[in-house]
Amino acid sequence: MSQATAVIAENETVLRDELRSHLTALWPELRVVGEARNGFEALQLLERLQPALVFLDVQMPGMNGLEVARALGGACHVVFVTAYNAHAVAAFEQGAVDYLLKPYSIERLAMTVHRLRQRLDGAPASLEKLLPELTSALPPRAYLRWINAAKGQEVSLITVDEVVYFQSDIKYTRVVTAEGAALIRKSLKELQEELDPACFWLIHRSTIVNANAIAGVLRDFRGHVMLRLKSRAEKLQVSEAHTHLFRQM
Repeated sequence: MSQATAVIAENETVLRDELRSHLTALWPELRVVGEARNGFEALQLLERLQPALVFLDVQMPGMNGLEVARALGGACHVVFVTAYNAHAVAAFEQGAVDYLLKPYSIERLAMTVHRLRQRLDGAPASLEKLLPELTSALPPRAYLRWINAAKGQEVSLITVDEVVYFQSDIKYTRVVTAEGAALIRKSLKELQEELDPACFWLIHRSTIVNANAIAGVLRDFRGHVMLRLKSRAEKLQVSEAHTHLFRQM
């Protein structure tokens, strides 16, 4: 059997480091070939590196662990790392899929390692019936509700409902409301993972707009799309990659 390879997908740095350290001690031959902080990173790594197994945090920003597992389609062995309730744990056990319940003990991880060693030469367990049941047990995702933003020497509390759009500004992100603008240190990529995608749309690599703040859609003679806003005079450019959002408008 060739050397086993793994990817760890966990959004908490401390927990990710802890799991890697414990795996090194319990399974020295295992090579951790990649680590991801969110579901999007995890899926990209898994598709590129094609490891034998993945330790997959269920509740990650962006795509959650269940969405990543569904996209994988049985390409590798999956160990779910979760803080799920008893109902979901029962579903895990019925599906014969490995899982670690946070906070897990070294003994529990050792049991998972033992199971993985035995199963590694076989086909990954089917997730077809398990994923819908786990999805129904997953608590609603908690999206960002407010932002602490700097306005001069003052730190203001802005609710996300007040935001018209976010725009990258070198090392900062501008938070634009009907009344003005403020700066935060959080990147646009981080915000995209924390905001409700039903309301906040990425329309350009540098801009996320609140869909509720859009008054209309304009197209120039070249077909380029611009957004007119309800409470701001400026117009926002939509990149070619995101014009599909406005085809029905």
